[in-house]
Amino acid sequence: MCGRYALHGPSSRIREQFDLNGEFDFGPRYNIAPTMKVLVVHPGERGERAASIYRWGLIPSWAKDVSIGAKLINARGETVAEKPAFRAAFRRWRCIVPASGFYEWRAVQEAGRTIKQPYFIRPREKGDLFGFAGLTERWVSPEGEEVRTCCIITTDANELMMPIHNRMPVILGFDDYGAWLASDNIEVVSLRALLRPAAADGMIAYKVCRAVNSSRGDSSTFVEAV
Repeated sequence: MCGRYALHGPSSRIREQFDLNGEFDFGPRYNIAPTMKVLVVHPGERGERAASIYRWGLIPSWAKDVSIGAKLINARGETVAEKPAFRAAFRRWRCIVPASGFYEWRAVQEAGRTIKQPYFIRPREKGDLFGFAGLTERWVSPEGEEVRTCCIITTDANELMMPIHNRMPVILGFDDYGAWLASDNIEVVSLRALLRPAAADGMIAYKVCRAVNSSRGDSSTFVEAV
């Protein structure tokens, strides 16, 4: 799964990698957790790429209330096209979630007990960004409030991730951004082909401090190796 990540690249780097022209306001964040506001890249009104702030945790348009969003932070790539909560968004409202890296926890033995050791996984080239495959939805509350939400698609772990966790976010290649975001692309087979594990040699993983275990903290030290 993907339950925590960071985005601390400068706006100029985000704009360059995802070919964005418009402005957006998203400061450095080192401990982004479910239900928080996140930056999402999606098709704009005139076919360009736009960046907006969404809530992490998909709320399908048919949901009765917002509580379901906390359970739908991830969608499995293997079943995303069929699951009722995701299938409409998979065909119509795909997005990319920019990230400087993500966290995962590995169970290890320490002093006779099992603890969860956090790892940070980032692009091998420092300064590069991941582009997670994601989905978006628009939900309207009974009071008429519009809520824009998103989720991150996951896949099997690659060789780097296997010792840490058996799942990882789908990390799109630069050349796949266009096909994934194209609103007129409804070819399920070709879209599913993009939902594969990223190459292990393009990323690195290392232990980080356990302070990141709490979603309440946010510090640049969280992404530093220990």
